Amino acid sequence: MPTTLEVHPWPDPVIDTVGHDPRSAYAEIFWLPTLGPTSLLLLRRLATALDEAPYGMVIDVADLSKALGLGYRDGASTPLIRSFERLVQFDLASVTAEETYAVRRNVPPVNRRHVRRLPEYLQTQHEDYVASQLTESALDHARRRSRRLALVLLEQGGDPAEVEHVLNATGFHPSVCRESAEWAIERHRAALDEIAAAS
Repeated sequence: MPTTLEVHPWPDPVIDTVGHDPRSAYAEIFWLPTLGPTSLLLLRRLATALDEAPYGMVIDVADLSKALGLGYRDGASTPLIRSFERLVQFDLASVTAEETYAVRRNVPPVNRRHVRRLPEYLQTQHEDYVASQLTESALDHARRRSRRLALVLLEQGGDPAEVEHVLNATGFHPSVCRESAEWAIERHRAALDEIAAAS
Protein backbone atom coordinates (compact mmCIF):
# COMPACT_ATOMS: atom_id res chain seq x y z
CA MET A 1 0.00 0.00 0.00
CA PRO A 2 1.35 3.48 -0.85
CA THR A 3 2.25 5.84 1.98
CA THR A 4 0.99 8.87 0.04
CA LEU A 5 -1.55 9.60 -2.69
CA GLU A 6 -1.84 12.57 -5.00
CA VAL A 7 -5.28 14.13 -5.32
CA HIS A 8 -6.22 16.74 -7.92
CA PRO A 9 -9.55 18.35 -8.77
CA TRP A 10 -11.55 16.92 -11.66
CA PRO A 11 -13.30 19.94 -13.22
CA ASP A 12 -16.43 19.36 -15.27
CA PRO A 13 -18.37 22.41 -16.47
CA VAL A 14 -21.68 20.54 -16.51
CA ILE A 15 -21.45 18.82 -13.13
CA ASP A 16 -19.87 21.89 -11.55
CA THR A 17 -22.94 23.83 -12.73
CA VAL A 18 -25.81 21.43 -11.99
CA GLY A 19 -24.15 19.27 -9.32
CA HIS A 20 -24.09 19.48 -5.55
CA ASP A 21 -21.38 20.05 -2.99
CA PRO A 22 -20.63 16.67 -1.34
CA ARG A 23 -21.05 18.44 2.02
CA SER A 24 -24.60 19.50 1.11
CA ALA A 25 -27.86 18.15 2.45
CA TYR A 26 -28.58 16.75 -1.03
CA ALA A 27 -25.47 14.56 -0.90
CA GLU A 28 -26.22 13.39 2.63
CA ILE A 29 -29.84 12.54 1.94
CA PHE A 30 -29.67 11.11 -1.58
CA TRP A 31 -26.06 10.04 -2.24
CA LEU A 32 -25.38 8.50 1.17
CA PRO A 33 -27.61 5.42 0.67
CA THR A 34 -25.99 4.80 -2.73
CA LEU A 35 -22.35 5.61 -2.07
CA GLY A 36 -22.10 4.53 1.55
CA PRO A 37 -20.99 6.52 4.60
CA THR A 38 -17.23 5.96 4.37
CA SER A 39 -16.92 6.97 0.72
CA LEU A 40 -19.15 10.01 1.21
CA LEU A 41 -17.13 11.07 4.25
CA LEU A 42 -13.94 10.66 2.21
CA LEU A 43 -15.39 12.77 -0.61
CA ARG A 44 -16.41 15.47 1.86
CA ARG A 45 -12.96 15.52 3.43
CA LEU A 46 -11.35 15.79 -0.02
CA ALA A 47 -13.73 18.62 -1.00
CA THR A 48 -12.62 20.59 2.05
CA ALA A 49 -8.95 19.84 1.30
CA LEU A 50 -9.41 21.00 -2.31
CA ASP A 51 -10.96 24.25 -1.08
CA GLU A 52 -7.69 24.87 0.74
CA ALA A 53 -5.43 23.50 -2.04
CA PRO A 54 -7.43 24.04 -5.26
CA TYR A 55 -4.66 22.75 -7.54
CA GLY A 56 -4.26 19.48 -5.67
CA MET A 57 -2.20 17.98 -2.88
CA VAL A 58 -0.27 14.98 -1.63
CA ILE A 59 -2.03 13.25 1.25
CA ASP A 60 -0.53 10.96 3.85
CA VAL A 61 -2.47 7.68 3.67
CA ALA A 62 -1.99 6.76 7.34
CA ASP A 63 -3.06 10.21 8.56
CA LEU A 64 -6.15 10.30 6.34
CA SER A 65 -7.15 6.76 7.32
CA LYS A 66 -6.92 7.60 11.00
CA ALA A 67 -8.70 10.94 10.54
CA LEU A 68 -11.65 9.13 8.94
CA GLY A 69 -11.78 6.61 11.79
CA LEU A 70 -10.62 3.76 9.57
CA GLY A 71 -7.43 2.95 11.45
CA TYR A 72 -4.39 2.08 9.41
CA ARG A 73 -2.98 -1.18 8.14
CA ASP A 74 -0.86 -2.24 5.20
CA GLY A 75 -2.32 -3.98 2.19
CA ALA A 76 -3.87 -3.27 -1.17
CA SER A 77 -7.44 -3.60 0.06
CA THR A 78 -7.65 -1.30 3.06
CA PRO A 79 -10.90 0.56 3.85
CA LEU A 80 -9.40 3.82 2.53
CA ILE A 81 -8.34 2.32 -0.80
CA ARG A 82 -11.72 0.58 -1.13
CA SER A 83 -13.41 3.94 -0.54
CA PHE A 84 -11.34 5.53 -3.31
CA GLU A 85 -12.26 2.60 -5.57
CA ARG A 86 -15.92 3.16 -4.79
CA LEU A 87 -15.60 6.81 -5.78
CA VAL A 88 -14.07 5.64 -9.07
CA GLN A 89 -16.88 3.10 -9.52
CA PHE A 90 -19.48 5.88 -9.25
CA ASP A 91 -17.50 8.23 -11.54
CA LEU A 92 -16.79 10.63 -8.69
CA ALA A 93 -13.04 10.08 -9.04
CA SER A 94 -10.70 8.67 -11.65
CA VAL A 95 -7.23 7.19 -11.56
CA THR A 96 -5.02 9.50 -13.62
CA ALA A 97 -1.64 7.93 -12.84
CA GLU A 98 -0.14 5.52 -10.36
CA GLU A 99 -1.26 6.52 -6.85
CA THR A 100 -2.93 9.63 -8.29
CA TYR A 101 -6.63 10.47 -8.33
CA ALA A 102 -8.68 13.23 -9.89
CA VAL A 103 -11.70 13.87 -7.66
CA ARG A 104 -14.90 15.71 -8.48
CA ARG A 105 -15.58 18.72 -6.31
CA ASN A 106 -19.31 18.28 -6.89
CA VAL A 107 -21.56 15.25 -7.13
CA PRO A 108 -24.04 15.02 -10.00
CA PRO A 109 -27.74 14.52 -9.37
CA VAL A 110 -28.40 10.89 -8.42
CA ASN A 111 -29.43 9.03 -11.57
CA ARG A 112 -32.85 7.44 -11.93
CA ARG A 113 -31.59 3.89 -11.51
CA HIS A 114 -30.18 4.69 -8.09
CA VAL A 115 -33.16 6.85 -7.11
CA ARG A 116 -35.41 3.82 -7.71
CA ARG A 117 -33.35 1.89 -5.14
CA LEU A 118 -33.93 4.47 -2.42
CA PRO A 119 -36.65 3.97 0.21
CA GLU A 120 -39.99 5.13 -1.10
CA TYR A 121 -40.14 8.23 1.08
CA LEU A 122 -36.72 9.34 -0.22
CA GLN A 123 -37.85 8.77 -3.80
CA THR A 124 -40.74 11.13 -3.11
CA GLN A 125 -38.42 13.68 -1.50
CA HIS A 126 -36.13 13.50 -4.51
CA GLU A 127 -39.03 14.11 -6.91
CA ASP A 128 -40.07 17.13 -4.84
CA TYR A 129 -36.49 18.41 -4.79
CA VAL A 130 -36.11 18.08 -8.57
CA ALA A 131 -39.41 19.90 -9.11
CA SER A 132 -38.32 22.76 -6.84
CA GLN A 133 -35.01 23.11 -8.70
CA LEU A 134 -36.78 23.68 -12.00
CA THR A 135 -37.62 27.19 -10.77
CA GLU A 136 -33.90 28.08 -10.48
CA SER A 137 -31.94 28.60 -13.69
CA ALA A 138 -28.64 26.82 -14.26
CA LEU A 139 -26.92 30.22 -14.30
CA ASP A 140 -28.35 31.17 -10.89
CA HIS A 141 -27.27 27.81 -9.50
CA ALA A 142 -23.74 28.18 -10.90
CA ARG A 143 -23.50 31.75 -9.61
CA ARG A 144 -24.51 30.70 -6.09
CA ARG A 145 -21.92 27.89 -6.04
CA SER A 146 -19.19 30.06 -7.54
CA ARG A 147 -19.79 32.85 -5.03
CA ARG A 148 -19.53 30.46 -2.11
CA LEU A 149 -16.20 29.08 -3.33
CA ALA A 150 -14.89 32.59 -4.11
CA LEU A 151 -15.63 33.73 -0.57
CA VAL A 152 -13.85 30.70 0.93
CA LEU A 153 -10.78 31.30 -1.25
CA LEU A 154 -10.67 35.00 -0.44
CA GLU A 155 -10.99 34.40 3.31
CA GLN A 156 -8.08 31.96 3.10
CA GLY A 157 -5.87 34.75 1.82
CA GLY A 158 -6.23 34.41 -1.95
CA ASP A 159 -5.92 37.61 -3.94
CA PRO A 160 -8.76 38.56 -6.35
CA ALA A 161 -6.88 37.51 -9.50
CA GLU A 162 -6.04 34.12 -8.00
CA VAL A 163 -9.64 33.61 -6.85
CA GLU A 164 -10.90 34.30 -10.36
CA HIS A 165 -8.26 31.97 -11.85
CA VAL A 166 -9.21 29.10 -9.50
CA LEU A 167 -12.91 29.54 -10.28
CA ASN A 168 -12.12 29.41 -13.98
CA ALA A 169 -9.99 26.28 -13.50
CA THR A 170 -12.85 24.71 -11.56
CA GLY A 171 -15.04 24.99 -14.65
CA PHE A 172 -17.22 28.04 -14.13
CA HIS A 173 -17.91 30.37 -17.04
CA PRO A 174 -15.47 33.34 -17.14
CA SER A 175 -18.25 35.89 -16.64
CA VAL A 176 -19.46 34.00 -13.55
CA CYS A 177 -15.87 33.85 -12.24
CA ARG A 178 -15.38 37.61 -12.48
CA GLU A 179 -18.78 38.43 -10.99
CA SER A 180 -18.27 35.96 -8.13
CA ALA A 181 -14.79 37.27 -7.32
CA GLU A 182 -16.12 40.85 -7.23
CA TRP A 183 -19.08 39.78 -5.06
CA ALA A 184 -16.76 37.98 -2.63
CA ILE A 185 -14.43 41.00 -2.38
CA GLU A 186 -17.37 43.29 -1.58
CA ARG A 187 -18.79 40.81 0.95
CA HIS A 188 -15.38 40.33 2.59
CA ARG A 189 -14.78 44.09 2.78
CA ALA A 190 -18.22 44.65 4.32
CA ALA A 191 -17.52 41.99 6.96
CA LEU A 192 -14.18 43.66 7.84
CA ASP A 193 -15.93 47.06 8.09
CA GLU A 194 -18.51 45.60 10.48
CA ILE A 195 -15.75 44.16 12.66
CA ALA A 196 -13.89 47.47 12.68
CA ALA A 197 -17.07 49.39 13.59
CA ALA A 198 -17.80 47.01 16.47
CA SER A 199 -14.28 47.41 17.93
